[in-house]
Amino acid sequence: MHAQHPGTNWAGNIAYGARTLFTPRSLDEVADLVAREPRLRVLGSRHSFNGLADTDGVLLSLAALPQEPVALIADDVVRVPAAARHGDVVAELADLGVALQNLASLPHISFAGAVATGTHGSGDGIGTLSSHVEAIDFLGADGELHRIARGDADFEGHVVHLGALGIVVSLDIRVVPAFDVAQTVYEGVTWDAALAEFDALTSLGASVSCFTTWRDVERIDQVWVKSRVPAPAPDLSAFGGRPADGPRHPVPGMDPTPCTRQGGVPGPWYDRLPHFRLGFTPSASAEIQSEYLLDRADLPAAMAALRRMDRRIARLLHVSEIRTMAADDLWLSPAYGRDTVGIHLTWRDDAAAVAALLPDIEAALPASARPHWGKVFSMGAAEVHRRYPRLVEFADLRQSLDPERKFVNDFLAGLGL
Repeated sequence: MHAQHPGTNWAGNIAYGARTLFTPRSLDEVADLVAREPRLRVLGSRHSFNGLADTDGVLLSLAALPQEPVALIADDVVRVPAAARHGDVVAELADLGVALQNLASLPHISFAGAVATGTHGSGDGIGTLSSHVEAIDFLGADGELHRIARGDADFEGHVVHLGALGIVVSLDIRVVPAFDVAQTVYEGVTWDAALAEFDALTSLGASVSCFTTWRDVERIDQVWVKSRVPAPAPDLSAFGGRPADGPRHPVPGMDPTPCTRQGGVPGPWYDRLPHFRLGFTPSASAEIQSEYLLDRADLPAAMAALRRMDRRIARLLHVSEIRTMAADDLWLSPAYGRDTVGIHLTWRDDAAAVAALLPDIEAALPASARPHWGKVFSMGAAEVHRRYPRLVEFADLRQSLDPERKFVNDFLAGLGL
């Protein structure tokens, strides 16, 4: 079993405090770690921007475990290894003739990490990545393998689990027949038109993202529309929009080479649903990320509040993305119980300035705004509990599965877990 210093997260804003990162080569070695270590956490693709993945004990990576091929275990369900990144298994899914219903903007993240944190793609009728989970196989604090499946008691509490319930080994994910997508980027859409008819705007594609740097409070910098083929590219002229005259990066002026193909050219789902291609580093530069996910009905109030803070936001920001997702029933999902819109903020690498601004943003946003578990926020535990109403039940579930608190770290303890 290989051991090394854990280093930093992907963005470089977190230096892990764990004393060692182990890379076991078998489940028996994982079970040995669980038996001997009082505190441990799993480190995935390192895309969390806060202390969620860290521990004062040891970290372990599942990257060296024997990887079974992606398997179609039912007509519409596949089993995937927990450590697999989305972009690494799409070829196997394509060979099976199936597709994930949606992907996050980055194909670089692992299945287990995306599910554990409620990470999402975009689309009015599409839930978070977690909402497509049908079953989870995990190694518990008792060192035994467990399986929880849809329909089992407390399944909805196990899916978005923050790494607090055990070590996920594999996931069963609901899939659909493979499909093609065409992606078109539009410029010139006005905020007033978009907010007045937001439902109409986001219904124009299977996935719609609005990007802004907050330097122009009148117009959205870019609107990315991903449409399932053979649906034609939509007409956004009623919103002031026109197709971009060439490929674009979400951050205006940056080289678009890392981005997936645009211009309405059809291609396979896995090469259009993400914004970025797997072979490139999808970053403006050193960065910090925050995201708040709120009741869709509260978007106008949220945007009005942020527009009043535009100058303060713009001076620290690379880019912001606004996108939607369908309601689900998972206890710690940001989309629990309501159709949701996410306001994502990619900040410049100025941790002190971001930390000073976030309390004002959180105070200005509607009370339905929930922080993304894997990104930077300032909200205290009491307020997080109010925003995530099933968090107390999750704490009870965690206690029942891990009474010795093996998988609890400072981040989780700060939330009363």
